[in-house]
Amino acid sequence: MAEASDSAQLICPSEQVLEGGKGVRFAVSAFGDKATGFVVRYGGQVYAYLNRCAHVPIELDWAEGEFFESSGLYLMCATHGAIYVPDSGFCAGGPCKGGRLRPIQVREEHGNVYWTPDEFIKALAQ
Repeated sequence: MAEASDSAQLICPSEQVLEGGKGVRFAVSAFGDKATGFVVRYGGQVYAYLNRCAHVPIELDWAEGEFFESSGLYLMCATHGAIYVPDSGFCAGGPCKGGRLRPIQVREEHGNVYWTPDEFIKALAQ
């Protein structure tokens, strides 16, 4: 897996993450367990979160990479209908109102999207 200059991990080429469109999932270790993160584009920027609803710890996407609801303005949990603001991860409605998605540091560099592990969200051991 190609890496940027620090501990950042390659997710995908930038052109795979379309504005308000399908997100890209990537494998992570979250709090010591295997999990997935996801990256989406909103307002021209990329945002990444742990793929775990703030209401119940289940994945959000209803089909792989499908995180936005039909208007393309909110991320939505397919199971309980919780909606999240894409640029902050805050729950704007549904059973987790006031909760928030766990952000993952992400950036675009040289036509690629990278995420950076932190204290709780780490790369899976190779």
